[in-house]
Amino acid sequence: MKLFTGIDLRWLAVALALVGAVALAFGAQWQNDAVGEQQGKGSKLHGSLGLRQMLALVRRPRWLIGTGLLGLAVVFQISALSLAPLIVVQPLGAIALVVTSVLNARISKTKLNRATVIAIALCVSGVFGFVVTASTIAQEYVLTDAQMWQVLAILAVILVTLITVAIRKAKTGKAIYFVAGAGILYGFVATLTKVVIQRIYQGQFEWVTFLCLVVLGVAVSLGGWFVQSAYSSGPPDLVIAGLTVIDPMVAVLIAGTILGEAHQASALTIVLFAVFGGTAIVGVLLLSQFHPQILLAKRRAAVWTKRRNYKR
Repeated sequence: MKLFTGIDLRWLAVALALVGAVALAFGAQWQNDAVGEQQGKGSKLHGSLGLRQMLALVRRPRWLIGTGLLGLAVVFQISALSLAPLIVVQPLGAIALVVTSVLNARISKTKLNRATVIAIALCVSGVFGFVVTASTIAQEYVLTDAQMWQVLAILAVILVTLITVAIRKAKTGKAIYFVAGAGILYGFVATLTKVVIQRIYQGQFEWVTFLCLVVLGVAVSLGGWFVQSAYSSGPPDLVIAGLTVIDPMVAVLIAGTILGEAHQASALTIVLFAVFGGTAIVGVLLLSQFHPQILLAKRRAAVWTKRRNYKR
């Protein structure tokens, strides 16, 4: 897609996505701080937020400001998706991980250890490789009703699975569970958003497209709960790492296999996707194990458990 001056609109889409990523980073930090203050998240390693706790967050100005910034990030993201293929735009959110890591380290006065720096580098380089690879083969095609039904059917299965996991892991789930759930859901959110935008461009806003909007709302709501629960048991950079790695991986997979944006992919391209994707996922797993705030929480939890067993 080009402007009348001949400028490729993909570059504008990239700029909008990057601005959105910065807004995402600051919004995540503010929300995380608000959840941490409410939960007393000094030694908590697992567990989700209940309805009463979620409602209590709405009264916290810091959380509301963070929500506003996240809303701004969504606006920029949707604008970017309207100008370029999904597999080009979505991975660019990885810049939010760098911003969040630096911001959180300064606010929490936590020095990032070597493992965390390596993990962040793996996440960003993996996603960057994804963007470069995707940009060489990304194409947009006319969407059919059959493609939309495939996306909706897969999402329905994912929603049932994640709701089941949420019920079973509500009290014992670790941050990585909630991060993964949020990343998967928001990958579908990005996909459905792109689907709706493209159908509007095609002049096909009918009941199937409206159904996509309804399901989109359900996925956003459940994903929001997963994100807030992740904040209650993990640092913000881990949450953002999951969102900016798992989210685009899911979105790219759907866009490439169902929406047809990667039909020109060669065997080498597929291998590169696997390598870069694996690199980024390893980074997320490292963050979930060796982030200094998680290590500190583990030590505090161990001390608390030891004291409780001693009293018995």
